[in-house]
Amino acid sequence: MRRGCIATGKIECDDCHRLLLYGERYLLIDDEEGGKKRLCVDCSTAHGYVSHRIEKVKETITFFPDE
Repeated sequence: MRRGCIATGKIECDDCHRLLLYGERYLLIDDEEGGKKRLCVDCSTAHGYVSHRIEKVKETITFFPDE
């Protein structure tokens, strides 16, 4: 399961090990074994988890797949 989240404390990206700032977006992925993986926007983009949508004239990024 993939969830888009917002950092509210000290959270570290599991791929690049960068600390995420307060209010920064990240992706939380739950695997079948119960483990969790947190990815910053840059790492999520590199792994192909980010898609771009146009909403009300401006382009936004989302962690959810295109339909």
